[in-house]
Amino acid sequence: MKVAVYNIAKNEEQFIKRWADSAKDADLILLADTGSTDGTVELAKSCGVEVVEITIDPWRFDHARNASLDAIPEDFDYCIALDVDEILLPGWRDGLEKAFKEGITRPRYKYVWSWNPDGTEGLTYGGDKIHARQYSWKHPVHETVSSTTGHETQNWYAEIEIHHHPDDTKSRGQYFPLLELSVQEDPDDDRNAHYYARELYFNRNDGDNWQKSIAEFKRHLSLPRAQWPPERARTMRYLSELETHMREPWLLRACAEAPDRREGWVDLCLYYYEKETWEACFAAAKRALSIKDKPLEYLCEEHAWGFLPHDLAAISAHNLGFLDQAILYGRAALELSPEDQRLKNNLEAYETEMKEAERALTQQRSVT
Repeated sequence: MKVAVYNIAKNEEQFIKRWADSAKDADLILLADTGSTDGTVELAKSCGVEVVEITIDPWRFDHARNASLDAIPEDFDYCIALDVDEILLPGWRDGLEKAFKEGITRPRYKYVWSWNPDGTEGLTYGGDKIHARQYSWKHPVHETVSSTTGHETQNWYAEIEIHHHPDDTKSRGQYFPLLELSVQEDPDDDRNAHYYARELYFNRNDGDNWQKSIAEFKRHLSLPRAQWPPERARTMRYLSELETHMREPWLLRACAEAPDRREGWVDLCLYYYEKETWEACFAAAKRALSIKDKPLEYLCEEHAWGFLPHDLAAISAHNLGFLDQAILYGRAALELSPEDQRLKNNLEAYETEMKEAERALTQQRSVT
């Protein structure tokens, strides 16, 4: 089995050594440099990386990745598209050996995209950028890789794990024109319609992007290929923030679209919390918490899987007078965020109120 790790980069000196070290078990580590003016190229070569220089004008990510992939010999079995701000965890090659023996062309793996302030894993989902040699990239941005032979087999391998440690100071400005181009090239592509609408949403306070975002999200929902319920539900949740007068209907639609996903229920719960509609808030929180299996998909959002739904259940239960339930959910929330002083104070208040209620009941019984 021959494995290549490859990437495109420009002025990424700060990441090169860590990136190359994580890929040291590969048979080839290839960097396609797109015009670095810092020490990226020299440092990469000193780390044993093979460097090729490419020029992509006008710029688009799929052409750049394909140019990088073209530099890998045809006799390689697997290619790992590993960005320089990503690292392979030790043991990854064992997973690929299994995939190779099983004839898998696109091994899947755990991918940690973001990190919480305390260093624990944030957004985590199944990665898909390891592939057999006969693949190519498509789309100017948010590019995807697909088989050139029409044949693909997938399987998951616990031994393979990739972590993302991004430079958050980098601008996303180049995404706008590339996403517009992507939508123009393939207007029926639901994934890029969603991404373009999302980018407009991120910049909704600039110009007329607010209205453009609404229109593009609604167009996404209308596309025949927009069939994946979690992504459709996420579009509806974005629309609930953009069309505030329709917030509740959009959230209810999101929950109906993907009833087995926590995110919609938690957002609906937050809406009822803000309205102090406690019965509905409690019901939505319990519905969210009834979903136990956390999916490994990019639309799985950490706020729905932390303390928040437990906290909202506790607060709404308290306001409904269900003190035992408030304590139960309050303890669960605190277990997930043990340093949160507000959660500590809330739980103490629930428990104190329960003791006072029990004391009053005891006194009443003694008088009777």
